[in-house]
Amino acid sequence: MYLRKVDGPRAVQLPDGSYMSRADLPSPDTRRWVASRKAAVVRAVKYGLISQETALEDYGLSEDEFVSWVHAVETHGEAALKATALKRYREP
Repeated sequence: MYLRKVDGPRAVQLPDGSYMSRADLPSPDTRRWVASRKAAVVRAVKYGLISQETALEDYGLSEDEFVSWVHAVETHGEAALKATALKRYREP
């Protein structure tokens, strides 16, 4: 078995003691962004699995879009990333 060379770590330990690896990230050709996929990318960047630049490039995200995901998670938790919950978490 051969491991492909990647920049950065292959896995990181999260504060709850669980591990997150690159295999836990959504596919780079993802077009349907559900809350769990958004949260996985935010966690990966936050805990150093991938850089923000890599996330933006690999997933075709704008910086503003990614920053809004991070802000939603930091302010209201991962539930704020659900599209149906946008009304609840948007500031008036």
